[in-house]
This record gives sequence, structure tokens and C-alpha cells, in this order.
Amino acid sequence: MNLISVLESLLFVAGDEGVSFKTIMDILEIEEVPAKKLLEDLAKEFENSNHGIILEQFGTNYKFVTKRENKKYIQRLVESEENDYLSQSALEILAIIAYNEPITRTSIDAIRGVNSSYGVRKLVLKELIKEVGKSDLPGRPILYGTTDRFLDYFGLTSKQDLPKLNLVEKADIDETNLFDSKYKED
Repeated sequence: MNLISVLESLLFVAGDEGVSFKTIMDILEIEEVPAKKLLEDLAKEFENSNHGIILEQFGTNYKFVTKRENKKYIQRLVESEENDYLSQSALEILAIIAYNEPITRTSIDAIRGVNSSYGVRKLVLKELIKEVGKSDLPGRPILYGTTDRFLDYFGLTSKQDLPKLNLVEKADIDETNLFDSKYKED
């Protein structure tokens, strides 16, 4: 088995979160010295000028990042009109922020059930959301809110123009016995 290929796949799938050194050793079932050698070999492979990404260490985590010299091209991609559409996940994140602002990224993640860091960053770059402060929670996470550009993008005059949500109250859910309501004999 080609462990360098497996490591590359792990780092790719982990994305912005990266993979800790301990996790790499555990998943690949290798000791510290071979794991360090594997990381060094992969880093050397991506240092080649033909690659647009490099392997970097942040604390105990390793992840792929784009080369600094490619920054202006990446900005063009993010800002391009061709890439002006919003993915389903971006729309979900926007809806969560619009109806719950100000809100932290971890709260967005909790509602969606998946990591939203990439989507939040993309929406900040598109200026549809912005940092509106810091939470009082431990670590003082960033609070996000919508922007005027968000209103323009969706043709809204104000947030009051957002469709009203028909939320089910928790008490209604707790009092409903789904088994009896669906399977009760007449």
C-alpha cells in the first residue's frame, strides 16, 4: 500500500481542519519516526513548482494550503461573476444566519450538523455576511450577520421581508406520541 497516497487523501478530505499528527499515526498504524518521514516526503513532493498547494503544519495539525504566489488568481476566482451562484450549503448557511443573527460558526455547524467553515468564509468573501462582533462564550468566537449586499442579492428591502417561518414548538413535539398517532388501531 502506498502510504504517501493515503496520507494525501486524508489531508485532502480533512480540508481546512487538517489532521493531527497523532491521528495520522493512528489511522496509518505507524510509529512517530515513519510518520514524520512520510510527512516530510509529502511536503517535498508538493514543494515542486508545478504544484499549486503545499503541506503546512499548524500546531499539531497538518493541512494543504495554496501557495502564496497564487493569491491574486484565487481572489479572481472568488470574485468572478461566473462563480456568482450560491450552492445549496451556502444557501443553508445564509438562511441560518439571516434568521438567527448574530450567530457563531459553531452554532451554524450545530444546526446543520456539518462543518460550515468553508461556506462561511466564502460568504464573507462574497460580502453576503460579515463579522458583527464577538460572543461572550469561551474563546470569544466571531458572531456573523447578514449585510446590505445580502438584501440586494435577494431583492429584499429589510430583514422583515424574509418569509416567516412556521416553527413547531418544542412543547407540541413533546406532547405528540408519533407511534400512537400513526399506528393506533381504530
